[in-house]
Amino acid sequence: MAILPLAAGAAEYRRLPPPPRSGLTTDWLIKDPARNRLVLYLPDYHAPEQAYYQWLSVRPGRPLPITFTARENLSLFLNNQLIFTAPAPASYTLDLAALLPAGTQQGGLHLLCVWHPEAVPNLASFQNALAPVKSPVGVRDVLTAAQPRPRGHQGQNVFLGFLLLIGLGYGGLRATYQPGFARIYQLEGLWGQGTAEQDFLVKPTLTWLNLVLVMLFALSFALLLVAIHTNIENIVILRRLFDVAESTIVVKVLLYTALVAAFVLGKYLFLELMGYIFDVAELVTIQYREFIRTVLFMGLFLPGVMLLYLGLNRQLPETVLWVSNGVVSLLLVGTVWRIARTLHRKRSLLNLHLFSYLCATEVIPLVVLLKLIVFTY
Repeated sequence: MAILPLAAGAAEYRRLPPPPRSGLTTDWLIKDPARNRLVLYLPDYHAPEQAYYQWLSVRPGRPLPITFTARENLSLFLNNQLIFTAPAPASYTLDLAALLPAGTQQGGLHLLCVWHPEAVPNLASFQNALAPVKSPVGVRDVLTAAQPRPRGHQGQNVFLGFLLLIGLGYGGLRATYQPGFARIYQLEGLWGQGTAEQDFLVKPTLTWLNLVLVMLFALSFALLLVAIHTNIENIVILRRLFDVAESTIVVKVLLYTALVAAFVLGKYLFLELMGYIFDVAELVTIQYREFIRTVLFMGLFLPGVMLLYLGLNRQLPETVLWVSNGVVSLLLVGTVWRIARTLHRKRSLLNLHLFSYLCATEVIPLVVLLKLIVFTY
């Protein structure tokens, strides 16, 4: 009978404490105001926040370097004390151990907070640095300790290769299908009503020439999105400052090309549906032809913006971003304006019914695209 208590005591166990984490992980915490505690952040469950937290273990006498991409005014806190504020958009390398608040012991757990006053921080860019950061002895200026990393050239070869492919495509089509090419890319018909423009609006839309031009436009627009816009995300036009592998860039460009091409070609089905609802089916064909012609014409300027990006992004990143946003805005707004002008020549837009149709098919999608592509960044 005396064996039973001993057996029960031998069966009892205690769970070992988790090993200390000396670096960053992919697990981030957010504050739950209702329970006043930190909970695990689940991207597919929780709404985006402005502040994210993580517990770190700093070992005495050992550096804790991290790298991250920061927008302007991104701030880092350790133990609720500010240690760093990004003075400008860039990629930084920072030694957290050297920036512990004064009077804080290096051993033990410390709470890291990443916060931005206006946007969601790029959490995916926060990684453990391979090499420690050497900070000057006795200097605690965060602007000195946070050294911007030089931007790599990993994606430029990919962008140049795609630009070469686009240039060869446009040049080959111009030499092979010169009459059809001239019907689309004529400057005199942009603001006026040329004969070639009328000719385009009465000919079939989905020809082999137009399909190839749509793919070239989609590839040009995808390059612009990947190089300038989505380089800021873990993404928000995007990871313009975040170095990624060339293979990843290729996958992004091809994915965005497929999405843009699907949007351009699939709009016809959307117009057919809205034309049936508003009982203006006779306007759908000419509206879609004008949409195709205007998009293809304005898409010819997108490779020029990419060349501007490749030449000036390192010296004038904000200027390149403004120019790219301006070109994209002009493309979207100009397309809607030319479609409205063409429809007005067929039936007056002063008719409230037709104006409502134009808003449903062009104006509302325009606002959504401007918000997603331009104003978000």
